Amino acid sequence: MENTLSIVKGIHPGFILERELQKRHLAKGKFAISLNEFPQTIVAITKGKRRMNTNLAIKIENALGLEEGYLMTLQVFYDIKEAKKDKSSHPDLSKLRPVLFWDTKIEMIDWNRQKNAVIKRVFTRGNESEKIEITEFYGQEIIDGVLMKITK
Repeated sequence: MENTLSIVKGIHPGFILERELQKRHLAKGKFAISLNEFPQTIVAITKGKRRMNTNLAIKIENALGLEEGYLMTLQVFYDIKEAKKDKSSHPDLSKLRPVLFWDTKIEMIDWNRQKNAVIKRVFTRGNESEKIEITEFYGQEIIDGVLMKITK
């Protein structure tokens, strides 16, 4: 499980369930009924729109012969990934001077959609600590990609 887990870590357990059901040629509706569950529940989970709960995970693992705790472990890793995503929606604004973004409200910046403009601005006008903060937020690979476009 550990090897497989490192590969699928952060993926919603419903997507793994979907793959298992397809691999075994099992229809979601019939599978749900065999577990004494509503088909809508299984469909919502396989689409990633609903969390896996412990009781259902145990039923599914037993029915498919999966290792006990596998689906709930996936759910926990997925929840961690989502929590990190929520917390890291913007860099630490206390490390960026508002004057760097004089033409806009810094709180209104969409840090993902406008990353190219943000990176260009910080790396042309920012100080060293601002460059470090933006690099930590976006990652060196993204920074290098954007900066390479500027120099071309």
